[in-house]
Amino acid sequence: MEVDLKGLSREERGRLLARKNGISKTEFGWSVPSQTDNNIYLVRFDGCGPTCNCRDYQIRDVKCKHIHAVEFHIMREVDKKGRVTVTKKVVYSQKWTAYNTSQTNEKLVLMKLLKDLASNVNQPTYKFGRPTLPFSDMVFGSVMKIYSTFSLRRFISDMKIAKEMGLVDIVPCYSTISNFLNREELTPILRQLIQLSSLPLKEVEQDFAIDSSGFSTSRFARWFDHKWGKETKYRVWIKAHLCSGVKTNIVTGVEITEGTEHDTKQLPALIQETAKNFNLSEISADKAYSSKKNLSLIDEAGAVPFILFKKNATDKRVGSYIWKKMYHYFMYKHDEFLYHYHKRSNAETVFHMIKTKFKGDLRSKCKTAQINELLCKVLCHNICVIIQE
Repeated sequence: MEVDLKGLSREERGRLLARKNGISKTEFGWSVPSQTDNNIYLVRFDGCGPTCNCRDYQIRDVKCKHIHAVEFHIMREVDKKGRVTVTKKVVYSQKWTAYNTSQTNEKLVLMKLLKDLASNVNQPTYKFGRPTLPFSDMVFGSVMKIYSTFSLRRFISDMKIAKEMGLVDIVPCYSTISNFLNREELTPILRQLIQLSSLPLKEVEQDFAIDSSGFSTSRFARWFDHKWGKETKYRVWIKAHLCSGVKTNIVTGVEITEGTEHDTKQLPALIQETAKNFNLSEISADKAYSSKKNLSLIDEAGAVPFILFKKNATDKRVGSYIWKKMYHYFMYKHDEFLYHYHKRSNAETVFHMIKTKFKGDLRSKCKTAQINELLCKVLCHNICVIIQE
C-alpha cells in the first residue's frame, strides 16, 4: 500500500524511512538512503546539533526527514536473532558550575580585561589646542557602551562605576563618547585590539571558517522605481566579513564593507590577518568564496581549502593544481569533503552570538561611527569568548 508523502510531516516521513533497511553507520556519520530516488544523504551528530547534507536542511536549517529517520533508527535496533537494543538519546552535558560562574561575573571580568587591552593604546602626541582625554579611557568607554547596549546617557553610570573601580581616570561626557566613535583613527585601533584579544587561543585554533552577515543601519537610500513611477526608500546596511575558529568561535580577522560588496574579494585580507598569529590547517567557506585565486591563496598559507563548488564548476582551471585536486576530492569523496566543509556552520554561530547579545542593528548615523560600532561588537564578542573558555 502506497503512502501519500505530501500530506505527512517531516517527522512522519522520517518514521517511515527508519522502517526501511539501508540506514547505516559510517566513519563520517549516518548514511541514509533517499525516500524517492537513489541518492544517499549523510547525517551527523557532532555536539552542536544534527546536520544533513540534503537540500531541505541546507535551505531551511530545520530537522529534515533524514535526521528524524536516524533518530528513530538508533532508538530501536533489532539484530538477526530478534534481540532489541534500545538506545537513549544522547544528551551533551553542560558544565553548569563553570558556565554560571562565567555568566554571573562576565561584566566585571570583561571590564578588567578591556582595561588591560585598552592600556596598549598609545596616547597621540599633543600638537596644539585643547588637550584630549586619555585615549585608553575613551577606547574603554566606547567598547563598554556597545557592550551595555544602553543609550549614551544611561551608559554614563557604568563609566562612574568603572572610575570607582580604578579602571578609568576620567568620566567623559556622553557626547564625547559619541564624537570619539566617529573618529577614523579609532578604526585601526579596534582592529588591532580584535587581533590582540584572539591571541590567548592561538594554540587551540587551527581550523577556521569564513562567512559574512549584514547589519542594518538607521540610514535610508532612494531609488526610482520605473514600474510604479515613483521614488522608493530602502534601508542601507553594511556587511561584516569574519574569519573565526571553529572550536571556540573566536574572531581572528574582520573586514567591514558596504552591504552590496561581494564576499569573494574579502577572503585574501581575512586569511592574511589570521595567518599573522595562527597556524592554518583548514579553511571552510561557502560557494560565494569559490575561485581559483582564493583556493591558491589558502593553499599558499599552508591550509586545505574546503570551499563548496558551484554547480557549473569543472576541473578545467588552467594553472591551478589545488583547484583540480579539491574538485576531484569534492566529486569522488563527497561525504568526506562535506564532513570538513560543514565546520563552516560555526561561522553562522558566531554571527548569531554577536547579534543575539549585542543586537543586529547599528545605532550610529555616520558611516565611520557605524564601522567602529560594529568593530566594538566583534571585540566584545572576543572578550566574552575568552571569559567562557
